[in-house]
Amino acid sequence: MSLKNLIKKITPTFLLASYHYFLVAIGAFLYGFPSRQRRDSPSGAAQKLTVIGITGTSGKSTVVELTARILTEANYKVASLSSIKFKIRDREWENKLKMTMPGRMKLQRFLRRAVKAGCKYAVLEVTSEGIKQYRHKFIDFDIAVLTNLSPEHIEAHGGFEKYREAKSKLFQTTKKIHIINLDDENAEFFWRIPAEKKIGYKMDDIKILPSNFSLLGRFNLYNALAAAKVGIALGVPLEVCKRALGKVKGIPGRMEIVIKEPFTVIVDYAHTPEALENVYKIASNLKPKSYNLKPNLICVLGACGGGRDKWKRPVLGKLAVEYCQEIIVTNEDPYDENPLKIMEDIESGFSQIPNSLDARRRTPRRAAFQIPKYMKILDRREAIRKALELARKNDVVIITGKGSEPWMCVKGGRRILWDDRQTVKEEFQKIYEKI
Repeated sequence: MSLKNLIKKITPTFLLASYHYFLVAIGAFLYGFPSRQRRDSPSGAAQKLTVIGITGTSGKSTVVELTARILTEANYKVASLSSIKFKIRDREWENKLKMTMPGRMKLQRFLRRAVKAGCKYAVLEVTSEGIKQYRHKFIDFDIAVLTNLSPEHIEAHGGFEKYREAKSKLFQTTKKIHIINLDDENAEFFWRIPAEKKIGYKMDDIKILPSNFSLLGRFNLYNALAAAKVGIALGVPLEVCKRALGKVKGIPGRMEIVIKEPFTVIVDYAHTPEALENVYKIASNLKPKSYNLKPNLICVLGACGGGRDKWKRPVLGKLAVEYCQEIIVTNEDPYDENPLKIMEDIESGFSQIPNSLDARRRTPRRAAFQIPKYMKILDRREAIRKALELARKNDVVIITGKGSEPWMCVKGGRRILWDDRQTVKEEFQKIYEKI
């Protein structure tokens, strides 16, 4: 166990909470409460940094990116922060913190820099862990957005209800505008929280999206709707929202197609059961290449360590069995856990075969259900290489869990430089150089 984790384990909860709150308060003070009314413009006129908080289980980073694109298209100066990257106007840099909502005063410093750069809007990804550590405090949020909600960080929060309550604190502190996915089963819970204005969105609103919106998946339609609703709430004309969304061709590490021929390789961040199933559904239903067959799906997956959501590991395994024809279980971010044990936990879900399977598994290629071929390969690079070696023309390789993350977190608090996308390109080149 790392020293950091040991200290966290032996320190009383109230002391840890006080420590986090103190750091946030000091940061806000040192950087001058940057989200509040101020006079930083050349004319000396008062201006307010409008802060938009995006929360939910899945889709947060994508909604941040799409919202920033819309506001930029409308000729506003914009800052944005997500698990993928930081951006202040035209300058952007990769988020290498392995932390979506930065702690230790970094978030307040980011907002201060946004104000000094003349930004009118700041779009922030807001996580339940960040809220738990008070990182949302002393930020005057003007808009709160809910993408969706499903079980995640259950052990850390002590149950789904407490996880949902943590998410709701963003809405409780945002008094102006709430934007909520009405198709989510938790929508009513969030809708009850008071606000000056409440805006809902659902799949029936799809007509506000451009016909050339190209991100894959139904969930990305929801993400685009959330971003469009933010734009409209801020007075951006609908045609500008559509134009911005139509220009988006991809989000790093989110259903990112890394190789197109002779087979397809997709890298995605999916690490919860709901997100993983959505990704598998999309991959399984990509346009058939020949003989009206669905693509052969080769899946590389793992699960995060550090005691995080152990309950979901067999569920991820079960989903892989349902959707994939070949499975490779590998290492992801083990932290201080034994990675082989994590892989065994995933494997335990393979035996949870559903009583009935729909037509997706009863194709000419697979007339009757059988447990797919699978293997466990600890080394993630070797696992990716094996998947590429197995793939044949028209197959789909889907690598999940890390997306565009730049690190792999291992024992002793160490971080190893890593990028699933770069690894795919390197191993693909090695294989095809020999052919």
